[in-house]
Amino acid sequence: MVTPRRQPVSTVAFIDNYCQHYYSVFEDVRHFEAFKFLHLGIVSEIPRKTLPLIAKTVGLKDSQTLHHFLRDALWDVKKLREIRLWLIKRFIGEREIILCIDETGDKKKGKSTDYVTSQYIGNLGKTENGIVSVNAYGVVDGITYPLMFQIFKPRNRLREGDKYKSKPQIAIEIIQELKEWGFKIKLVLADSLYGESGDVIRCLEKLELEFIVAIRSNHGVLMPPGSRKRYNRWKAYEQKLSHRQTETRYLREIIFGKRRRTRYYQISKMNTPDPTGDESWYIMTNLSTDLSLNVAQLYSLRNWIEYGFKQVKNELGWADFRLTDYESIERWWEIIFSAYLFVSIQATYFQLHVQNQSTSSSELPSSIDFNSSQYSQHPNWESGTTWKSALNNLRLLIQPYIFYCLIQPWLTVFNIPGMKRCFLKLINFMNDFRASPVSFSVAS
Repeated sequence: MVTPRRQPVSTVAFIDNYCQHYYSVFEDVRHFEAFKFLHLGIVSEIPRKTLPLIAKTVGLKDSQTLHHFLRDALWDVKKLREIRLWLIKRFIGEREIILCIDETGDKKKGKSTDYVTSQYIGNLGKTENGIVSVNAYGVVDGITYPLMFQIFKPRNRLREGDKYKSKPQIAIEIIQELKEWGFKIKLVLADSLYGESGDVIRCLEKLELEFIVAIRSNHGVLMPPGSRKRYNRWKAYEQKLSHRQTETRYLREIIFGKRRRTRYYQISKMNTPDPTGDESWYIMTNLSTDLSLNVAQLYSLRNWIEYGFKQVKNELGWADFRLTDYESIERWWEIIFSAYLFVSIQATYFQLHVQNQSTSSSELPSSIDFNSSQYSQHPNWESGTTWKSALNNLRLLIQPYIFYCLIQPWLTVFNIPGMKRCFLKLINFMNDFRASPVSFSVAS
């Protein structure tokens, strides 16, 4: 006789509902519970997302359960990724995405961790001992969605069976896979590492994708004999920055001989004839129309996404792992991406609620229930429509559960029935919260 599988331990309803989409990945219910506990701890406001601190925060006796889940438990990280990408596709529907290809790196001490070596860390702007990955994000209506990542494996740290791939090669694989998934890509943004790669540009052109990429000031362009390079006049525009005040910047087109489909622009903080390198950027684009100043505004999304992911990394603990084998690190990063998606979905619904807009069922899943009016009376509730404001509101909603987990050991020492009863009642209120859709099922 087969013993029926027990029901997993509940956490907070909206986290349980989201994680339920991944239930089929885990044959052992204890592994599914660890998956949910990690989401709860990663979303929580603890400053470092180490496994011991997460375990303490979510009420586990020790962190070995979580460590075993990441390192030794039998579950397929690729299947988890497939479900997450399916959820994104199901959620955004037929809407187009702006795709940003970027890399992220983090300092790591020693060389015991797979693929850690002295290498260029882009977000630090210098060479350090660390680990690097190539990542892809999609932007829809101002909200970012985590799509894919691949680790960069330096030549001097390749393991047996590894094949070296440059970062541009990894980017090409990611772009091709996203196209195979059926994502409708409106525009691709990338920095000069990919903009200077002929293979990347040829891939984008073959897939008939429009792009805006950074190039270096000495980027070579073939011109017919007798042709000359000329500059159009500077045009001023206001650059919106996500973390600073708006700045006035200037843009001019650079024409090599005759105008072609691929166009070149210079962006500067000054409109002098020859601005310094530190104050100037160069971009290349194949946009089908002359968007002029919009080219700069669209390309600035790349910096906005980079800043946003840096914020996500810090908030969700991308680099807080204490794991040495890449298989475990990949699992950790995939769960970070899942938690990232969870907040992105909520951010979209908070955004719609604040803007009081109606959206057709062909674009978003049905069964939207905005009942946040009472919850928004909390003095720390944020009415903004950003990813970070959504995260802060979700943290308020999970506070009763987290605080109860932290205080419960004392309640075993001092029996205060009224306190326990009030905590559980408050948790039940949080369990009634609904913002994101939970009615659509996972594809088999």
